Amino acid sequence: MRAMYICMCNAVTDHTIRREAADGVRTFAELQARTGCSDCCGCCEQEARATFDQALSQVTCRLPLAAA
Repeated sequence: MRAMYICMCNAVTDHTIRREAADGVRTFAELQARTGCSDCCGCCEQEARATFDQALSQVTCRLPLAAA
C-alpha cells in the first residue's frame, strides 16, 4: 500500500504516524515531538489527529506475563 502524505511541511506520511503509534507513542504531542507533524502551518492537524487516533485504536497492548 502506498503512503499518503499527511504533513507536507515535514514530509510525514500515514505510514509514519501508524508506525509511531505501534512503537509506543500515545499522545499527539509526543507524535509532534518525534515527527514534526503539524507543528509548522497546522493545516494537517485534523487529518493527522484522525490518522493517529485510528492507529492507536488498532494497537494491541503488550502486557507482561504473570509469573506462575
